[in-house]
Amino acid sequence: MTERTLIANLKEKIGQEVTLKGWVDIRRDQGKLIFIDFRDATGKVQMVALPMHAEAHAAANTVRPEWVLEVSGKVNARPEKNVNVNEANGMLEIEVLAITVLNEAQTPPIDVRSDGRDIGEEVRLKYRYLDLRRPRMQTNMRTKHEVQLFARNFLSKEGFIEIETPLLSKSTPEGSRDYLVPSRLEQGKFYALPQSPQQYKQLLMVAGFEKYFQFARCMRDEDTRGDRQPEFTQLDMEISFVEREDVMALNERLLIELVQKVAPHKKIQQIPFPRMTYAEAMEKYGNDKPDIRTDKNDPDLLAFCWVVDFPFFEKTDRGAWTFTHNPFSAAKPEHKEWLMEGKDGKHIGEILTTQYDVALNGFEIGGGSIRNHEPEALSRVFEIMGHTPEAIKSNFGHMLEAFSYGAPPHGGIAWGLDRLMAILQNEPNIREVIAFAKTGEGKDLMMEAPSEATPEQLVELGIRFVK
Repeated sequence: MTERTLIANLKEKIGQEVTLKGWVDIRRDQGKLIFIDFRDATGKVQMVALPMHAEAHAAANTVRPEWVLEVSGKVNARPEKNVNVNEANGMLEIEVLAITVLNEAQTPPIDVRSDGRDIGEEVRLKYRYLDLRRPRMQTNMRTKHEVQLFARNFLSKEGFIEIETPLLSKSTPEGSRDYLVPSRLEQGKFYALPQSPQQYKQLLMVAGFEKYFQFARCMRDEDTRGDRQPEFTQLDMEISFVEREDVMALNERLLIELVQKVAPHKKIQQIPFPRMTYAEAMEKYGNDKPDIRTDKNDPDLLAFCWVVDFPFFEKTDRGAWTFTHNPFSAAKPEHKEWLMEGKDGKHIGEILTTQYDVALNGFEIGGGSIRNHEPEALSRVFEIMGHTPEAIKSNFGHMLEAFSYGAPPHGGIAWGLDRLMAILQNEPNIREVIAFAKTGEGKDLMMEAPSEATPEQLVELGIRFVK
């Protein structure tokens, strides 16, 4: 097998013969000379087919954009007058010696060389495997990889271990609507896809791992809401024997170093990150994820801030109490006594939680809390929310039992990785930083999902539809 040279490494090969494999970007026929812009995953280079190499010249005359080729050629330095300083390989070109067509291509239904912003999003999502070829999308995906790699290495050095948690779990009433998965072996019963690894990561603290993280896939069956996706990625972490300040300090350091390493062209407005209480944010900005940029016209300005001291509970439209962020959060120590008074307490609306959110340029990019690690305190939360003792045992008995076996104090946070990436890449929404995104209505136009199940599948699962 002939050794392949990557386009990014061509500068080291001037004067040598190489074999390249990739895609035709543009073909320009100038009579005797045929120029081909050729690309692979590492870059782009200009090739020229000369009449003196008759067979290669004839082959170059037949190729079209997006064809997949193997090209043998000589790496030549361009004459000084032809050097293009604006291109990575603008000082060289490939003299084509031979072309092997690995695969022909139909004319793509969308232009993959532009940034794609002028193309309708639905057609881009339908042909996502083509849309991802464009340089902007390639950069977004590769930068996301760099962010994840940096975070993995940072947390590993801090003593964290990455642990995967299940995608098939139990449906519990703790937030958004679950996606349900029918069980074939136990007809009439269902798994739920995880809205987050919240319960599992706390159970890992009970298990004694002390420092956990993962890039977790989260699935929520929400109504159509702008920039939401049915599935998204969190950087999820949990730590034992910590207080609020410990978690915030670690994550602030990670965010600062991540920006400096992966996006050094970005400027962080203020270090350390400013802090404000929920009450202060609502009074001054009217929301709990304030945009505190001093210059909102600067696309490379990052204004991080922490928001703390959130109310634990709020009233629903029906007048019942529900949690504001997470039912597993702990009350602030000075308000624990009010929490333990339970559903008959007189200060429920005044209880503040240990929740902390990190906002960036007007978006919440992360949120966490110190958790309730005592079963009695967690039970009080569900009592205040109106759950009966039977319902608490049915839905959360596994957590309460686990906490009864010596759960350490613990807390954590989850970043909305896709939202962070959209801001770092100056993208208007998270669909631009998710490889195979869905529409705002939750449809996968490329795979044509959701789709109907066959009658045989429904029989096997014991499911029938009632109109």
